[in-house]
Amino acid sequence: MNETMVCAVGNVATQPVYRDLAAGASARFRLAVTSRYWDREKGTWTDGHTNFFTVWANRQLATNAAASLNVGDPVMVQGRLRVRTESREGQQSWTSADIDAVAIGHDISRGTSAFRRSGRPEPMAVGAPARPEPDWETPAADATEPEPEPETPKSRRREPVAVT
Repeated sequence: MNETMVCAVGNVATQPVYRDLAAGASARFRLAVTSRYWDREKGTWTDGHTNFFTVWANRQLATNAAASLNVGDPVMVQGRLRVRTESREGQQSWTSADIDAVAIGHDISRGTSAFRRSGRPEPMAVGAPARPEPDWETPAADATEPEPEPETPKSRRREPVAVT
């Protein structure tokens, strides 16, 4: 399917509006994206034109966006671009640019953000034992531990795996 995927970086312009619908959760907010350019005459960065997009989020993304975003937050939005042109009776036509969001996140180049996993339940098979979370921490070396013997194929110790 040929869809126009975009990544827009800007600021939340309106407080997200959350709706719990029969088809699932939905949220929308306006995103202001302002281009900046270097003005050689003034020797400073200058704001250019501001574009406004209506961002639509659905299901879990909508719930998390409504709980996480506030007016003025710097965000990055990735999603499908929809440009609509409509005309009403006797009035001029207007154009709207919407983004159906796939991912939304704070722009941490302009501040910090603390991530918390949402508490959504994970489906489990009936009778399946719960799998514990793996321990990714490297064990601390014990000062009382004797020096290891020279490494041979039989005495090779397991090393933790790095996760990237």
